[in-house]
Amino acid sequence: MDSGYLPGDGGLDDRVPFLARLELEDATALRKLGRELAFDPRAPLIQQHEPSTHVLLILTGWTKVTASAPSGYQGLLALRGPGDIVGESSAVTGRPRSATVTALEPVRAAAIDHRTFREFIARSPSVALTLLGLTADRTRSGDRRQLEFASMSVRERLATLLLDLARTHGRRTDDGVEITVPLTKQELAGAVGASREMVQRQLKDLRDRGVVSTGRRALVIVRPDVLRRIGRPGA
Repeated sequence: MDSGYLPGDGGLDDRVPFLARLELEDATALRKLGRELAFDPRAPLIQQHEPSTHVLLILTGWTKVTASAPSGYQGLLALRGPGDIVGESSAVTGRPRSATVTALEPVRAAAIDHRTFREFIARSPSVALTLLGLTADRTRSGDRRQLEFASMSVRERLATLLLDLARTHGRRTDDGVEITVPLTKQELAGAVGASREMVQRQLKDLRDRGVVSTGRRALVIVRPDVLRRIGRPGA
């Protein structure tokens, strides 16, 4: 479904949203099938383990995709934003939701009943193939990130993640590159497969060295060159 890791170094991959992959006519027709919903920051759009009733096309705003293990550990799997689709796998397979999608900021989305969605893709082979391609790209991106992270320390994984976020969700300021999506330390920990305490220690070290600056709601990358040396040693 809504799986895939935070954006990596690939070309188009899963960073090209679903609606942008469709012909304009198909994208417009699909959007017309939905009813628009609004979500406040930190409100869930869909919940893990719930039965599938609809898919969501994100129109504005950014969300996080998380999944909880039986142990209680919660991993941050992906960020999804304007033009992305979430909940599609459960709608197609009829299985319960495999992850939770939560608004990081005010979000507008179009909700399409899963039966209506299945009927639409059944009579639109090009849309079905596009959806299949998106699923394959998300899976490939996730597999690549797992392979990369398997050989990295937490420090290296965090540096790589911060560089990815700077590239895909960064805004230049006088102080450096500010990450524009509001992620907590727990969410950063879930993205790199570490404890919150470990990530907090690593951030403190980076802050003490002047590599990043952190505030209550802001994370600014001051020295991306240092993060590149940490995340890709020997590169």
